[in-house]
Amino acid sequence: MTQLTRASLVQRPFIDRKHYPYGFARSGDFSIGESKLLTQWGSLISALIDGELQPENSEEQGYIDAALGRHAPQTPTEKAWVKYQQRINRPKAASIYGSKKAAAMADDDDRGDDHDTDLDIDDD
Repeated sequence: MTQLTRASLVQRPFIDRKHYPYGFARSGDFSIGESKLLTQWGSLISALIDGELQPENSEEQGYIDAALGRHAPQTPTEKAWVKYQQRINRPKAASIYGSKKAAAMADDDDRGDDHDTDLDIDDD
């Protein structure tokens, strides 16, 4: 397994294909500057937050503290990371019409009720 170093993490661009498949710059959520900061420092910040690396200076500790909500973000990098976390952790928008799965389950429930009332048979 490859040993993680700060230099390798800073050189590796941070890419979140799950939430931003076309990149941060094309998402419309981030400015160009924020996109560049996330791409450049995101791998290092992610490793620090996940505990893969220990912070070596106050700047790195500041990334962790801002990400965990211990203090308000102060540097542009901290602000971009906190904004990124807020975007990926925001609740998903729901439709006022429900979902296909919920509608199918409601149809099944309705059919079951109708069948129960149709089976009333008198033995007289």
